Amino acid sequence: MAKHGTLPPLYYPAQEEITVEGVLRALADPVRLAIVRQLAAADREISCSGLTVPVTKSTITHHLSILRQAGVVAGRQEGTTRFNSLRRNDLDALFPGLLDGVLAARR
Repeated sequence: MAKHGTLPPLYYPAQEEITVEGVLRALADPVRLAIVRQLAAADREISCSGLTVPVTKSTITHHLSILRQAGVVAGRQEGTTRFNSLRRNDLDALFPGLLDGVLAARR
């Protein structure tokens, strides 16, 4: 059981559990694609509040959850802040060129 005031660990699938269908489904949404583009450009972890997308905080949380469940991003908790990073190495190993193609596509 989690201690009072702590959040549960963030789930994301192991590399072998990631599917191309799940990744493409997650990336099909413009807000999620914008989040992934920001994470790719930063090449580092970004907190939820550090993402610039035109939606509410709760909606960002929802989109990040979908990206995590699909295996596109990883997340970690530090105090009350959640940090997110792109799972580029895993995605490139499983689906070579896919992420680069998606990121290079016209907006």
